[in-house]
Parts: sequence; structure tokens; C-alpha cells
Amino acid sequence: MRVIRTGLQFPLLLSGVLGLWAQAKHPVSGRVIAPVMSAAGADWLERGEREREENPAKAIRALDIQPGMTVCDLGAGSGYYTVRMSRLVGPAGKVYAVDIQPRMLELLTRRLRLEGIENVVPVLSTEDDPKLPPQSQDLILLVDVYHEFARPQLMLRRMREALKDDGRLVLLEFRKEDQSVPIRLEHKMSVAEVKAELEPEGFRIDKVLDVLPWQHIFICKKSRK
Repeated sequence: MRVIRTGLQFPLLLSGVLGLWAQAKHPVSGRVIAPVMSAAGADWLERGEREREENPAKAIRALDIQPGMTVCDLGAGSGYYTVRMSRLVGPAGKVYAVDIQPRMLELLTRRLRLEGIENVVPVLSTEDDPKLPPQSQDLILLVDVYHEFARPQLMLRRMREALKDDGRLVLLEFRKEDQSVPIRLEHKMSVAEVKAELEPEGFRIDKVLDVLPWQHIFICKKSRK
């Protein structure tokens, strides 16, 4: 596997099954499902330009995370958002840091140890189950992750089960409607696509915040099926 840098060094990972990936589409929206960024691209998650390009500090403020909450960073990668969430929930709270790649969790666990963070639970997921306890989460955050899910419908169902009744599912996705955002098309999502894919799985979009330079913030809640 190798990393090709494209569009502001956004990593597109190629493997021997690229042809199969190119044919994978969401059955409802027809959206092409993007490949998962491997741990080989972890440096891109920690790049110095990220604050300017994505303004994660503003994104975190928009989530209104409170002390004592139980929250999840799904697709946590090397822990860029995980450590920020851990500070906000404090010692009485908990962060589930979920990733499908063991190597990413190794990087994250090393980071937690170096920073002395003790309120984070690393979780190895599968492509159809985040492995979260039922009715446990006040917030599940996915930062530029949902568009890579190989089985998005099943993941949404499992996430819905893991959320408390008043919990929130939050997606950050690069704006597909904005051609000036220098990210490959399959790594972007539109409001219409998110609505089409989430509503059949028991979610409604409560708010769409466009306060970030490149991304939509979708704040979603459970709907009545």
C-alpha cells in the first residue's frame, strides 16, 4: 500500500482492490464510498495547517461538550479530536476512541500514555459495528469519517442503539457543494446526501452549521421510526 498526495496533501490510499472500491456506492444516494485512510497517512491528521484549514477549535466549541458526559470519537485515528474531547468531559466523563485499524489505536494509546490521559477507552471496531455499549453515548462524533464507511447503513443502526435517547450524532464532512474546497470529490458530502442516507436509519438533521472553512457540521438526533 502506498500514499499518493493529492489536493493539499490529502492522502488517497491505493491497494490491489482499488477497482472493487471504485464500484462501491451507497444503495440509497448512489454516493461513491471512499477508501479508508490507513495509518500510513496519520501524519496528515496532525499537520500544522489543520487549525487554519479546518478550525477544529471552533468545531469543538460548537459541540457543547460538558463535564461528565460520555462521548465517542468514532474513527479516532491518532487521537487529534479524542484528546480535546477528553479535556472537556473531565475526570468524571469518558471518551470512547473507536477505530477500525489496530495501528491507529496503537498510535492513539501511545499518545494517551505520553499525555497522562486516563478517561479514554480505545475500542477496535468492525466495518459494521462500532462496539459501543447500548444507550451509553451523549455524543458520537465522526470527523471526515462517515464517507469512508463500507457498510454505512449497519453502522448507523448500531450508532443509533449506542446513543442515549437525547444523544447527538455529529458528522463533520467536507462540503461537496463548494468546488473551492481542495479535497477529492469522494471525500466530500452534500447536505442532500447526508439527509438521504441518515433519515431512513432513524436520524433527523437538527442543524447544519457552516461556520468552518471547509466543512459542514451536521448535528443529528434520533427520529421516531
